[in-house]
Amino acid sequence: MQPNPYAAALGNRDALEALGDTPGRMRAVVERWTTDQFERSHAPGKWSVRQLLIHLAQTELALGARSRFALSQPAYVAQAFSQDDWMPLDGSVDARTALDVYTTLRRLNVALFRSLTAGQRDRTFTHPEYGPLTVGWVASQMAGHDLHHLQQIETVNAQSCALSRRRQVFLAGVLYLPCT
Repeated sequence: MQPNPYAAALGNRDALEALGDTPGRMRAVVERWTTDQFERSHAPGKWSVRQLLIHLAQTELALGARSRFALSQPAYVAQAFSQDDWMPLDGSVDARTALDVYTTLRRLNVALFRSLTAGQRDRTFTHPEYGPLTVGWVASQMAGHDLHHLQQIETVNAQSCALSRRRQVFLAGVLYLPCT
């Protein structure tokens, strides 16, 4: 079986635990952000935080559906998808909507993953690029993928905090500190 490309981000954490708590951690970082902050990127040429949240919502939709198909269809062969081809489809969605969609779909997917028996987690399906995978592998990939993007969002937050230390930002006469 193909190694999880996000295993390093997941580390020794339990995948179901990470799946359950990472959306809340992400929301806590960005809950007081302005629209401009969501348009920042962790590095030049990379997606903005808004686009990362859209990507997370799209991934939650795709991989949740992939898991359900694998659990319900014998000899299921997954359809590959290109994140770069999907981004323009939802590219105009605002960050808070994307975050809400991501967290809502995540609750549904976590409920599914937590309800599975060992046999269901080990249910094999075929991916056209990665070969045979299991539903449990998908859950671990999703958990590590989230943590990978949480690190990027935390980097943007740290950059915002560094900027705010250099200048105080006033909105409607109130001091605004975006740091969490």
